[in-house]
Amino acid sequence: MTAEYNHTKLKRMEVTIIGAGLAGTEAALQLSKRNIQVNLYEMRPQKGTGAHKTSNCAEFVCSNSLGSYDKTNASGLLKHEMEILGGELIKIAYQCRVPAGSALAIDRELFSKTVTEKINSDKNINLIRQEITKIPKTPSIIASGPLTSPELANCIKELTRNDHLYFYDAIAPIIERDSINFEKAFYASRYDKGEASYINCPMNKEEYEKFYDILINAPKIELKDFEKNAKFFESCLPIEVLASRGIDTLRFGPMKPVGLIDKRTGTENYAVVQLRQDNSAKTLYNLVGFQTNLKWGSQKELLKSIPGLENANIVRYGVMHRNTFINSPQILNSYLQVKNQSNIFFAGQITGTEGYTESIATGLLAGINMSRYIEGKALLSLPKETMLGALINYITDEMHDKFQPINSNWGIMPQIELPKKERKNKKLKAKLMAERSINVLKSVCS
Repeated sequence: MTAEYNHTKLKRMEVTIIGAGLAGTEAALQLSKRNIQVNLYEMRPQKGTGAHKTSNCAEFVCSNSLGSYDKTNASGLLKHEMEILGGELIKIAYQCRVPAGSALAIDRELFSKTVTEKINSDKNINLIRQEITKIPKTPSIIASGPLTSPELANCIKELTRNDHLYFYDAIAPIIERDSINFEKAFYASRYDKGEASYINCPMNKEEYEKFYDILINAPKIELKDFEKNAKFFESCLPIEVLASRGIDTLRFGPMKPVGLIDKRTGTENYAVVQLRQDNSAKTLYNLVGFQTNLKWGSQKELLKSIPGLENANIVRYGVMHRNTFINSPQILNSYLQVKNQSNIFFAGQITGTEGYTESIATGLLAGINMSRYIEGKALLSLPKETMLGALINYITDEMHDKFQPINSNWGIMPQIELPKKERKNKKLKAKLMAERSINVLKSVCS
């Protein structure tokens, strides 16, 4: 579905992109393959973010998983849509994947290195290691991410005439595989789905209660004054925040034991801690759902209380950082274009989309639409029957009273009514919605 919109073709085919993260690099590659020159600005390594560890483009800073690649999963459908739209980073992600059952997990170091090399070797992309503190007057895509510098954030506030919002994100610890005790830990994927690629540390009731007691009494890193009223994104809550909701909250969340059977014992445990492969060499594993802001000494005590991790070698402790995002419903249209300044687009988590896959997807759409803007073509607005179209529709819906970041999910799409006897069949509904999305998107792209 394209807009009834046109623009006089610009004389100079050049675009500025701020931020060489997942969204910015995808947008740059989309513009390049349409023979449009790009100046891609990245402030690292001259200026750090507090969460990034390298100066590479498209660095994964939290989990190394992009979520499911099954098209009957909301995130998986979004990946299929990106492939149909000609996404570049999704191709690299599959090239750099590591075993993770039905999830697309990647070797984060290999992925970012591969993306950086592709950007550096592209004749149409000029990667400039410099902080941008003012919004350029030239056609620009702002993809500075959730860790946008305060100076640029203030400029965005002036540009949009709207306060930017914020929430807080936490990162999970990473440990060395060789320090795991496999007399207690075991490999399995939930319900034996896919490869047995997760490491699982089982707990009985007594072990879980000891773990829980350490967790709820552990000291946290003290927040600065301006951070005291922290807002957390619900799907990325620190484990200590989840635990504060009740002793069994974790057992129905990241430590859910259902479908994880240790075949050596044949029993289902009281709780299970899962670890996911973090690199291709299978030497590093991250703790699934263990984002945290505990002090490092407390993290060490907590992790070593987990059966199988008594001698764990922690190579990265969890940290918490501030995430910035704009009030997209008031600022952006469905093309990811600023309503009152047509030569500026936004992409990535700064728009209020949460998740790696979502960041790449918005970078893809922003890149396509910027190229159409440059070439004087009608801009592309995707139908709500597609996952990306539904996601963009959600974040740009002016009816939002209190806008908060969101992932891809089935609830944001137009629903399909099933016959009465099938209404509780969620798998069938997801399958039909996925098929509808792919058919609609293919017709748009034809």
